[in-house]
Amino acid sequence: MAAPPRDPEQVEALGLQAPAQLPASTRMGAVCLTVDDLAASIEYYERAVGLRMHQRDSKLACMGTGGEDLLVLVEQPGARPVRGHCGLYHFALLLPQRPDLAGWLAHAVREQQIPLVGMSDHFVSEAIYLTDPDGHGIEIYWDRPRETWEGQVAERMTTLPLDTASLLGELADPQNEAFGGLPSSTTMGHVHLCVADVPATVAFYRDLLGFALMASLGSHAAFLSAGGYHHHLGANTWESAGAGQPPGGSAALKYASIVLPSELERARALARLSDAGVEPQPAEGGALVRDPGGNPILLAAAEERP
Repeated sequence: MAAPPRDPEQVEALGLQAPAQLPASTRMGAVCLTVDDLAASIEYYERAVGLRMHQRDSKLACMGTGGEDLLVLVEQPGARPVRGHCGLYHFALLLPQRPDLAGWLAHAVREQQIPLVGMSDHFVSEAIYLTDPDGHGIEIYWDRPRETWEGQVAERMTTLPLDTASLLGELADPQNEAFGGLPSSTTMGHVHLCVADVPATVAFYRDLLGFALMASLGSHAAFLSAGGYHHHLGANTWESAGAGQPPGGSAALKYASIVLPSELERARALARLSDAGVEPQPAEGGALVRDPGGNPILLAAAEERP
């Protein structure tokens, strides 16, 4: 088996765009993960990533940048990282401006205990990759102005080495740049999933749920979105072809949220799924459905964000 790319968008993406049935304002919401040691995970996400605590009890923490929750951590003592299964490849925190990404990189360089696993220029964005203590993948990125890539995603999204000198050049003094956490306008830009079969996954997210297919790498990876964004969802089989969900007791994805702009639009999406035999399950903050690889997706409306 060929080695997977070092980061999730290491492709010369090919494919044809098609109109999305979902409203253009559809976006990603909170990602919920199980972790072994809640206190250790909180310390990592506060110190290394720059998230802030929104709410906490003995077994659960909700984190973000001061607005809605971006990350929900659920403690499951003894949970261990796993590979080779469907689930989360990474979640991606979208920063508003290039200097914000530069500031985060300068922070990571100073904090020598923040190992990075990749740094890439994807034409549509610049991105830095890391992995949390439980093996969950994280991307921190910013988007280049939309007018530079809109309508060119399939042809132009790729992977080049990140020009770190240029990026850090956004800062007057990278070595002494203060880091006060991620900007308050940080959002969940996209979520990338490990799946069992890409064509079946595309059939679910495009033909049933209503995203547009923006780019694909044969039967190995696909990128889908609403509103012409480069991608809200990524899916690949680089480590998970034909696989199922992780075994019980794993550090794993509990759900990734898709937020529709209204309850009416959510009902329409749920009806398309139900008509195809996909039965949603009621859940706090929305309705839970599973894609063909068993990945749990929470469909929420903007008025009732998880």
